Amino acid sequence: MNINLIIAENLKRLRQERNLSLGQLAAASTLSKVMLSQIEKGEANPTINTLWKIATGLNVPYTALLEQQDKKPHIIRKKDIPQQQSPDKAYTLFNYYPNTPERNFELFQMELQEGSFHTSVGHPEKSEEYLLVLEGKLTLKVRLRTFHLEAADAITFSAEGEHTYHNTGSGTLKTIIINYYPR
Repeated sequence: MNINLIIAENLKRLRQERNLSLGQLAAASTLSKVMLSQIEKGEANPTINTLWKIATGLNVPYTALLEQQDKKPHIIRKKDIPQQQSPDKAYTLFNYYPNTPERNFELFQMELQEGSFHTSVGHPEKSEEYLLVLEGKLTLKVRLRTFHLEAADAITFSAEGEHTYHNTGSGTLKTIIINYYPR
């Protein structure tokens, strides 16, 4: 792949991950907004010193701009994921995708045994939870409200406060949960 396109892709990704405008990065890197725009579009051939200024402005290592991102498909098998369980083993959580500096969400599969419940103490400020019921019936309590969901139903809510999942159906309740952390 063309090195200028790799730099362009990395610059755009790194800048957006930090929620920086081109103007903000221009000020932080002492480069012009026009120059940064051209580099980000792959239309310029930046010098080594220019890349150092950009890396400094982004507060990343110089090589972060030169690394080709691995975009190959990556299979995650449930059997290979360490599971988190409640002491009574009624609540099981499988973390497929953890929150990372590059990813501001987590993706879980939750399993809750029949008649069981689990209370989450809540997540960081401004976090949001997206939940999709795959199998079973869920009664979800968020603050003072109660919601009833069945297979193929979904809900999103502010996850900052305590919330309780209760399996009110027969069999194991299975859900997909995405916890989103705005930056």
